[in-house]
Amino acid sequence: MKRLLDLVLASLALLGLSPLLLLSALAIAAESGWPVLLRQTRLGLGGREFGMFKFRSMVKNADSIGPYFTASNDPRITRVGRFIRRTSIDELPQLFNVVLGDMSLVGPRPDVPVQRGLYTDADWSQRCSVRPGITGLAQVVIRSGGSEGQRLALDLQYTREASPWLDLKILWWTLGRLSGKGSN
Repeated sequence: MKRLLDLVLASLALLGLSPLLLLSALAIAAESGWPVLLRQTRLGLGGREFGMFKFRSMVKNADSIGPYFTASNDPRITRVGRFIRRTSIDELPQLFNVVLGDMSLVGPRPDVPVQRGLYTDADWSQRCSVRPGITGLAQVVIRSGGSEGQRLALDLQYTREASPWLDLKILWWTLGRLSGKGSN
């Protein structure tokens, strides 16, 4: 049921948001050239690696000139990048990952491989027992704020309480969080 809901909603969102996707791509290209998309290696269901799509919000090769995480005034973030990050537009290409089956609309955010070492084996196994999501409980409760421990606690809470009803509530709360507050 969850997979069917993901496919239908992600496909409808891609269709409805296609003008915004095109405008975003053109704005990124005009400011800092091509490519406008990047594909980051992330860990998903069962700890399996996959390529997660995002709009490029930073200078080219940002990963080679800084850490995997960003701070609020990270100089690698472009002007257009600040806007698309604040409004979460940079995450919209992950709708393709949902259609491909690598991600779900709702679940813990997928980690980069280096983050695997932050977890105990039990926490990692539980966190990877569900598909990662574009949005999740941690994103609607603390957005980009909070500690790694707080985010992990919310991710683990989601894996224990996952249900279609909780997913619908998280999607609703996500729409309310798109005001741009709390992202970097």
